[in-house]
Amino acid sequence: MPHIEISTSLDNLRLERDAIVLYDALATIEKDPGRAAAFERIASNERRHADIWATRLTELGADVPSPSRRPRARVRFIILVARLFGTRSVADLVQALEGDEEALYNAQAATPEAAAIAEDEREHARIWERLQAAPAGGSLAMEPSAERVAAARTATSAAQIADRERWHRVGGRSGTLRAVIFGVSDGLVSNLSLVMGVAGAASENSSFILLAGIAGLLAGAFSMAAGEYISMQSQRELFERQIALERAEMELMPEEEEAELAAAYRAKGFTEAEASRIAHRIFQTPDVALDMLVREELGLDPDELGSPIRAAGGSFAAFAVGAVIPVIPFLFGGGNAVIAVSLGLSLVALFAVGAAVSLLTGRSMVFSGLRQLGIGLAAAIVTYAIGSIIGVSAG
Repeated sequence: MPHIEISTSLDNLRLERDAIVLYDALATIEKDPGRAAAFERIASNERRHADIWATRLTELGADVPSPSRRPRARVRFIILVARLFGTRSVADLVQALEGDEEALYNAQAATPEAAAIAEDEREHARIWERLQAAPAGGSLAMEPSAERVAAARTATSAAQIADRERWHRVGGRSGTLRAVIFGVSDGLVSNLSLVMGVAGAASENSSFILLAGIAGLLAGAFSMAAGEYISMQSQRELFERQIALERAEMELMPEEEEAELAAAYRAKGFTEAEASRIAHRIFQTPDVALDMLVREELGLDPDELGSPIRAAGGSFAAFAVGAVIPVIPFLFGGGNAVIAVSLGLSLVALFAVGAAVSLLTGRSMVFSGLRQLGIGLAAAIVTYAIGSIIGVSAG
């Protein structure tokens, strides 16, 4: 059996102890008994994982550190948000954390310990999906396995199953979170650069700087919203066109399309006879046949083509939240002191946005925060210098 090095076992032990702190805290914060019990169950699993790595370290002749170390900043941040806004608000963050841990253990899957723990992490993700699917304010309803199997056997469509298992749609929320964070970042950096550039040219004219900042906020937010709307609408129209073409082909050449669907099933491992029989049965219902052709040939989900209006609204709001930060101090006056306050407030926000990015990437909060701060500060310095040169030349 291949050995895991002592340093790797130590890292794994720290990871599991952080998870214990996280889930113990979530279980304490959560008021719903069903959700709290689910968190306690996961915490129990994490304790078992920690015991595995502690035992492993002992077998390797290494000292097992005491569990007194504070959890890493990412875990402390999640606990803080959960205390302020409830455990539902941190679902995406915790699932991203679980995904990182699963990926880490998958990379160590040559060992039986890591492979078993990776499977536990996948189960934790499934528990979170079920928790999010449960209605707010209600307890988590977990159907017995036999009932779920019976319900699946009596379902008349994939959509009906999807309605029952809403947790499978949770994955898209991480994409939404990512878009929000980067929208805020874009608004913050671009409007900070604009405000600093105008301030460099006219530092004493606070009204002019304020007007430029508000104009930059609105122009950028509307531009982002319009671009997102056009992009999403164009994509949706393209998909709808592809579906319409598939429908026309099915009406004009049903035998050919049935053969193509059978080929897709052969590629999945069915025998030729099985694939042909399944495809022929599906084609007895045209709407079902079209749905399957769209999914198999085009790789599209006809029920999930995206909403241009929601995408545009989200982009507008995210950009505006970031862009308003450097403008706020100029509502109260002008001069070098206000410029310094605007820059300082923006730099704090830039660090916070960078730290938030680390919640998605798994990188160090300090590294991600300082990187974002450095990029924004560099842009502000350059635009301020250019504004100062232009202001002197114009004067």
